[in-house]
Amino acid sequence: MASHIVGYPRMGPKRELKFALESFWDGKSSADDLKKVAADLRESIWKQMASAGIKYIPSNTFSYYDQVLDTTAMLGAVPPRYSWTGGEIGFDTYFSMARGNASVPAMEMTKWFDTNYHFIVPELGPDVKFSYASHKAVDEYKEAKGHGVDTVPVLVGPVSYLLLSKPAKGVGKSFDLLSLLDKILPIYQEVVAELKAAGASWIQFDEPTLVKDLESHQLQAFTTAYSQLESSLSGLNVLVETYFADVPPEAFKTLTTLKGVTAFGFDLVRGTKTLDLIKGGFPGGKCLFAGVVDGRNIWANDFATSLSILESLEGTVGKDKLVVSTSCSLLHTAVDLVNETKLDDELKSWLAFAAQKVVEVNALAKALAGQKDEEFFSANAAAQGSRKSSPRVTNEAVQKAAAALKGSDHRRATNVSARLDSQQKKLNLPVLPTTTIGSFPQTIELRRVRREYKAKKISEEVYVKAIKEEISKVVKLQEELDIDVLVHGEPERNDMVEYFGEQLSGFAFTVNGWVQSYGSRCVKPPIIYGDVSRPNPMTVFWSSMAQSMTARPMKGMLTGPVTILNWSFVRNDQPRFETCYQIALAIKDEVEDLEKAGINVIQIDEAALREGLPLRKSEQAFYLDWAVHSFRITNCGVQDTTQIHTHMCYSNFNDIIHSIIDMDADVITIENSRSDEKLLSVFREGVKYGAGIGPGVYDIHSPRIPSTEEIADRINKMLQVLETNILWVNPDCGLKTRKYTEVKPALLNMVAAAKQIRTQLASAK
Repeated sequence: MASHIVGYPRMGPKRELKFALESFWDGKSSADDLKKVAADLRESIWKQMASAGIKYIPSNTFSYYDQVLDTTAMLGAVPPRYSWTGGEIGFDTYFSMARGNASVPAMEMTKWFDTNYHFIVPELGPDVKFSYASHKAVDEYKEAKGHGVDTVPVLVGPVSYLLLSKPAKGVGKSFDLLSLLDKILPIYQEVVAELKAAGASWIQFDEPTLVKDLESHQLQAFTTAYSQLESSLSGLNVLVETYFADVPPEAFKTLTTLKGVTAFGFDLVRGTKTLDLIKGGFPGGKCLFAGVVDGRNIWANDFATSLSILESLEGTVGKDKLVVSTSCSLLHTAVDLVNETKLDDELKSWLAFAAQKVVEVNALAKALAGQKDEEFFSANAAAQGSRKSSPRVTNEAVQKAAAALKGSDHRRATNVSARLDSQQKKLNLPVLPTTTIGSFPQTIELRRVRREYKAKKISEEVYVKAIKEEISKVVKLQEELDIDVLVHGEPERNDMVEYFGEQLSGFAFTVNGWVQSYGSRCVKPPIIYGDVSRPNPMTVFWSSMAQSMTARPMKGMLTGPVTILNWSFVRNDQPRFETCYQIALAIKDEVEDLEKAGINVIQIDEAALREGLPLRKSEQAFYLDWAVHSFRITNCGVQDTTQIHTHMCYSNFNDIIHSIIDMDADVITIENSRSDEKLLSVFREGVKYGAGIGPGVYDIHSPRIPSTEEIADRINKMLQVLETNILWVNPDCGLKTRKYTEVKPALLNMVAAAKQIRTQLASAK
């Protein structure tokens, strides 16, 4: 009876690691204090899995920041700017790589496949001197053994590590990262030898890049790597784990013929096509780790369905060669349902967080071995049944409205240049109009007011008065700075998704459902469990109040449907696009109510549009099609004179520029200050863009205040590739996390730069 967990969340059930890290970074606690919190968390996780009956328990999936950074440390691949002098890598060097320090910037961070987790990108080149510089994998294996738990040490596989890296600064873009394979394999061999000596009988290599579209020379690297490791791996059982999608046929062939590998792990939740490949030819005598429990969502497993998949696999691979597993690491789900005191019993019965998923994996393994817990299985069947039939889940009117969308592609009646003309007549903006993205700094005082109102410690009247004062302050400040299109500053909002989810039906919220995003930063995604609708206007009260305070245009401020979808735990009982269309209809109602209330500029943020892009090229067009369609649904009903803005963050989106144009917004503002050149290059290459565009002129993620000259210089660079009449001037993201002492001078310089260039343009005429 064999069960396995791919990996487990590190933050702790109440974010213990987050608070320990931040306390250490702030100098309020010692390295030993931090290590103690970490050791306690690891011990409780290992013991929890052992007592649940899990046979293959992972170690080395814990991290102080990120598992790829841990691998970089293991290989001693520290970029020279951190002045590391050799020896075992300690917190100083490790956290400098992750977060930067007073004198040098951090390494780049990017999304881990298509999840909302971010990893630290290795910077490699031909001159890197690799050395075995972090013994973490071996130390944690021994530590678990000291607690009486024999674990499976987990390493990021050598080929995926290189494929996820980037050429370091000064190394040509065309440098072949896979050419470093011969240099890193000796270190992997040292690690394996030490693990063997410490008593390990299994080892797990995570090679998730196998689910991507790889070229034949990349696939060849896997064959080469594992052939070279074969002799060091002899005497060990070796699992190569893949996740997040199905494995393409060519990659499946490469994977299942790797030398020295005993077992293969597959994501059978997002990779259902892999089932056919397994049935069509799984190598005899090898073990299959079947990932049937979803590591990326919070729904309870449907035991009946999982069991029938497992039973059919048993027929293919043999009873003693099948291991029940999670689809991927449980890092991407919330930690423990027991800490949810506010969810009702019915809803709770539909859910399983990481701790519950461990129990599910074991229950399925026992059932396969003929020790089915009948009571547990019938409770599971009852919960699945109640979810299917619950009136909370289904709303006929919403289903009808969403079905009726099929006939149209929801475009506005006139083209964008004609609309911009009508809008200009109404708004009468100067050339190079200035605006901000939406949020203004959230002071401690403001957060306190919101918290007390939520806890019912202050009356609605007191709350509204406080928020109104804050909005009035933000409006006055923008008028003093002479900004052209204003925002109300969003003082009433906690989070750009949660704020809307709390006012839509079909959403539920957790108290402790935190998931690691990067480092110590966690997010708490809402749960979409049912059909989505908007019972009442959500933002009209505040936006109208703000507009009444000024004669300048006030932007209405909404989060778009695709971003709400991609930043939530989404129901798995209907296709994602159907849920997205439902959210789009709810936002459409809000857009039309804002317009009726006299709001002439409405911004619909799609910060996460690109985050949902599937890993495989063959599936991308379908996603982009429904995602862009959902955005158009929200605003297809407004008048030509209503100006629709959208904002996008952190997107390396040159490859989806045509989809962005197809969104058909009147103005798009873009987070680009960290990758200025990359963004502008797409227009240099002749992409015709006729709508308004505001590439961010300064980076709000840094406390640095840019000078007027610096901003003017950036605007001039943009004017080399974009028409004067479509360019907007704005920061690159919301200002929520900044201080007023940073925001005021930065915006002052931004407006001054815009005016300076307006004057130059006028005199040039």
